[in-house]
Amino acid sequence: QVALVESGGDLVHSGGSLKLSCVASGLTLGDYAIGWFRQAPGKEREEVSCISSNAGTSYYRDSVKGRFTISRDDAKNTAYLQMNSLKPEDTAVYYCAAEEARWPNYCTGKENDYHYWGQGAQVTVSS
Repeated sequence: QVALVESGGDLVHSGGSLKLSCVASGLTLGDYAIGWFRQAPGKEREEVSCISSNAGTSYYRDSVKGRFTISRDDAKNTAYLQMNSLKPEDTAVYYCAAEEARWPNYCTGKENDYHYWGQGAQVTVSS
């Protein structure tokens, strides 16, 4: 049975940092592209970042570029999202998702392309 479990969410002050982890079980993470999404209260879920299965391609939404870094450690079956210089508008539930890789150097921002999802981790940034 496939499971993705996020951890690392917390309450931090504006300007602080957090590192989210996404541990996969029941699948070989190296065969999957990984996406991080977030959903703020009253808003649609949006993509934050993605990384291809070979880690050769990554994508960031404009509002997090230069502050967030996505990475993966396939030996640990784990993906990460390092978040620096956090702002109150980053407050949301963050989800990791896995899509079976179409091509090694490809990842997508489309939610419907992702097969497996974690339960979410709450990130709250106070001003």
